[in-house]
Amino acid sequence: MMILSGDPPRSRALSLMLIAIIAVLAITPFLFPGAKPLNVAAKICIFAALVASYDLLLGYTGTVSFAHTMFYGIGSYAVAIALYTMGPSWGAVAAGIVIGLPLAALLALGIGLFSLRVEAIFFAMITLAVASAFLVLASQLSWLTGGEDGRSFQLPELLRPGTVFIKDLFGVRVNGRILTYYVIFVGCAAMILGLLRVVNSPFGRVLQAVRENRFRAEALGYRTVFHLTYANVIAALVAASAGVLNAMWLRYAGPDTSLSFSIMLDILLMVVIGGMGTIYGAIIGATIFILAQNYLQALMGAASNAATEAGLPLLPGLLHPDRWLLWLGLLFVASVYFFPTGIVGRLRGSPKPAE
Repeated sequence: MMILSGDPPRSRALSLMLIAIIAVLAITPFLFPGAKPLNVAAKICIFAALVASYDLLLGYTGTVSFAHTMFYGIGSYAVAIALYTMGPSWGAVAAGIVIGLPLAALLALGIGLFSLRVEAIFFAMITLAVASAFLVLASQLSWLTGGEDGRSFQLPELLRPGTVFIKDLFGVRVNGRILTYYVIFVGCAAMILGLLRVVNSPFGRVLQAVRENRFRAEALGYRTVFHLTYANVIAALVAASAGVLNAMWLRYAGPDTSLSFSIMLDILLMVVIGGMGTIYGAIIGATIFILAQNYLQALMGAASNAATEAGLPLLPGLLHPDRWLLWLGLLFVASVYFFPTGIVGRLRGSPKPAE
């Protein structure tokens, strides 16, 4: 269990669920040919890493931050601007990473040192203000970011759909698009395993001690501001890396795909559904939420048609595809009610987090 940092799922049901999700994601290009399944699988991988990085703050330190999408957007815009200005080369990709990740880390360090000394509510308000200001800047600096239109770019030739490596492998043409997917899959897996190592290290134990009782941790001699700021920097680096992968997959970076506040709300929902304070919950929460987001409407349409053909009253209207957001909300409320510690918390038998 070294690859899991000595922290296995500790539940047969959870282990089987995680194995099934990872196995399906690993063979998605061959199991579900087509553009939409591949897009959904890539989004699950990216958001699993992004949600895991946010859970390092919310679940392991109890810190609420609304600037997480800002770091995500910094990674996206950095690689997008580099590829747009320098052309589709590996040097441009490297330049975007070298500029974006340190910038995200420096901003996280500055925000942490400046505001983590105050109460949690003030930190949340400060991060919200900074994230809002960054969104306005990205929209206004059209000469750099493309404004509301964002930046579209081309990837290096090796990652383009037109580059074919194998014409027929199990009935699938292996091209640059599939290679890009596996780069995202491996990159996100590495980030999640890295975060699992962080939370199971002595540093991670201190973060949990700070979450449970900050004053007691300070009385024991721990530098709580340092630990919280360090966690904020690690989370920002992972979020920026996920943003880089997202921009490379979409071949585009814009306010709606990288900096929108709705992304922050989605992250919060995924953390709650999967379970706070567990990296495995990020995988479960991202998978359930994104699958519902992409396929719930179609499933409801099929169910509504079946109810209409069966002559059942009321059900066709209740299951109409236009009401998918209502059912998604009910699904979230039900998951919180029946799984107050998240799906992973319930499967592991974890107690409800301390108030």
